[in-house]
Amino acid sequence: MFLNGKRALVTGSTSGIGLAIARAYAAEGAEVVLNGFGDAAEIERLCAELGARHVGADLTRTQGVEELMEAAGPVDVLVNNAGMQHVAPVESFPPEKWDAILALNLSAAFHTARLAVPHMKAQGWGRIICTASAHSLAASPFKSAYVAAKHGIAGLTKVLALELAEHGVTANCISPGYVWTPLVENQIPDTMAARGMTREEVISKVLLDKQPTRKFVQPEEVAALAVFLCGDAAQNINGANYTIDGGWTAE
Repeated sequence: MFLNGKRALVTGSTSGIGLAIARAYAAEGAEVVLNGFGDAAEIERLCAELGARHVGADLTRTQGVEELMEAAGPVDVLVNNAGMQHVAPVESFPPEKWDAILALNLSAAFHTARLAVPHMKAQGWGRIICTASAHSLAASPFKSAYVAAKHGIAGLTKVLALELAEHGVTANCISPGYVWTPLVENQIPDTMAARGMTREEVISKVLLDKQPTRKFVQPEEVAALAVFLCGDAAQNINGANYTIDGGWTAE
């Protein structure tokens, strides 16, 4: 359990990819801080399961991120995973949705990093991992805010990698393709409306059509890479953007 004595904060970790990463870190001995929304009883159960703490905060607000970081305390491993999605043509994309997606998917990662870095630099060790997306490397129609934010996350991660390289701190992206999570499931109705498709057509012709394997990525696969990036074998992996997308971005 090589993460004994390390505190890991995973944003957006009450479900989906974030929860899988939190579970994997807890299994390696990390003190896990969960973050995200959901049923209070279920979150309490998850905390008991993982021996974790939960800090709820609105990460679309700078103050909310600052409250999260203060409550979490110094973190050794930071995973910026929280995200949201909205699907609509650019001319009818609600400006408030654009603002919220950029705030949560991109700005929140900047704010968590700026607050986590001083501790990491002082101790000469740290890991920053950002859940990007295949959309950090490629675009899809009707996802202007999400694609812009994920391209931004990839750039931010490279900057962090360069700034922190001499301090024993690494920063890397993991870019999954379509993972069957609430975020993906919840975008299906909007995609049906935007493209005039049925639910089944969206799944087969939009989601899985992107991935040559024709399979959804599993959250546990993303979590396994997030664990590896914290280990000694990954100490010289810095500024990388790892895809787990069934071959989507190979085309």
